[in-house]
Amino acid sequence: MIGIISFVGFTLLVAVIAYLSTRKTNENSAEGYFLGGRSLTAGVIAGSLLLTNLSTEQIVGLNGDAYSDGILVMAWETLAAIAMVICAIFLLPRYLKGGISTIPTYLERRFDKGTKALTSGLFLTGYAVVLLPMVLFTGSKAISGMFGLPEILGVTSWQSIWICVWAIGIIGSIYAIFGGLKAVAVSDTINAVGLLIGGLLIPVFGLMAISNDNSILGGINLLMSEHPEKFDAIGGDDSSIPFATIFTGMMLVQLFYWGTNQQIIQRALGAKNLVEGQKGLLLAAVAKIFGPIIVVLPGIIAFHKYGASLPSSADAYPELVKDVLPTAWIGFFAAVLFGAILSSFNSALNSCVTLYGVDIYKQFINKEATEKQVVKVGKRFGVILAVFAMFIAPFMIYADSIFGYLQTVNGAYSIPILTVVVVGFLTKRVSAIAAKSGIVFAFVTYVTYIILSDGLGVVTLHMLHMQFITFVLTIIIMLVVGKLKPRETDYVQKYTEQVNIKSWKYVKPAGIVICLIVLSTYFVFS
Repeated sequence: MIGIISFVGFTLLVAVIAYLSTRKTNENSAEGYFLGGRSLTAGVIAGSLLLTNLSTEQIVGLNGDAYSDGILVMAWETLAAIAMVICAIFLLPRYLKGGISTIPTYLERRFDKGTKALTSGLFLTGYAVVLLPMVLFTGSKAISGMFGLPEILGVTSWQSIWICVWAIGIIGSIYAIFGGLKAVAVSDTINAVGLLIGGLLIPVFGLMAISNDNSILGGINLLMSEHPEKFDAIGGDDSSIPFATIFTGMMLVQLFYWGTNQQIIQRALGAKNLVEGQKGLLLAAVAKIFGPIIVVLPGIIAFHKYGASLPSSADAYPELVKDVLPTAWIGFFAAVLFGAILSSFNSALNSCVTLYGVDIYKQFINKEATEKQVVKVGKRFGVILAVFAMFIAPFMIYADSIFGYLQTVNGAYSIPILTVVVVGFLTKRVSAIAAKSGIVFAFVTYVTYIILSDGLGVVTLHMLHMQFITFVLTIIIMLVVGKLKPRETDYVQKYTEQVNIKSWKYVKPAGIVICLIVLSTYFVFS
């Protein structure tokens, strides 16, 4: 009973605070709805970035990979800090200078409307087919498994997942569609604090449970002495993250996710000025360095506790939580986990609404639409997309590796978009036809790889290496086409003066320190 009360109480508290925080924001304007009125501060940006990223597909998926491969999967977390530093120093100033609300909007200005349409289509397809259903499925699997919902509700596990999918989907849609970015960001910030507390409790209680003296240090010593192979960050060729991939596709994945992914970068685009945006990114980067404590260590604890007895690696985290979390904490942890699931879902959905309303409806369907009409149509599209995701999410049960599947399929849209953004920033004469040629080439090449590797099994090249190869080949193609058919004039980005773009004076020193700390972790665990 106490668990139920604490769950409902914390969830309602978040909703009330989010509502009160957004009352004065004009949600009928595109800027107010999609970017929170460009009023987000560093703490809100950092909290929203972390919780948008840290959801059940991350917690369950990465801990499952750690259960199988050990600490080497920390690369997904720690190297993200370097990508955020690059974004804070090099990318965000350019984004805010142009006053853009979406990445495709920048690509329209740099290239043309066709490039914008292609990238918007890729984003929407990736979010609708992969990200939204995967967030709903992993969240439902976690909630259902951790808290024994099939037994409580008297239903099968399959039915329980369907119930959770629709509950999460409906509540998340209300936040994203009717509250706008600011409601999402405020609720994210509150839930981020709760998730950090709750997420740290699991390894703490887990280490105490396996130790001989009921201590955290005793549990760590036991793991390192009995499973030293699980604490080697240098992965072999047969591991999920071979060490060589860190220098190829891994950093590309991180740069796309933290620097050009609409779902993520939209939080920084809503900053009140560049200083707040840079501080928010670097604050989140510091937090990511300690991320493995939450998303890697519990998986190793689960391996020690259960061995190879679990049905699948995806069951490692839910099983550990169910065994080690005291009853008094269940309601609170359920609430913050529920908030994390909602965060990733409603953040992706809010980005889809933004992309459709700003980049497709306004651009190609109704050029005369008012801002209020754009917001209204975007909301309707969000409802349709949410329902679609809720219908197909339960069928994600057939994916073998949740996190691996997500990263593999994401490459189909992440590499084309990242490549065209990078070339757009670093060149002045590469033309629109070169950009569109590159996008089509990268997409077709990588999808062909997925079919040949995952579908037919005739290609064994690691997906991160393939993403790097696709990235390099696409750049070459864009440069060649751009040389043959260049722009008539150099591209010069104009300053819209919507926000102050004076850089934070400590951004580079702070960024260097963060990068050095990340690199040091590989010397410690090698």
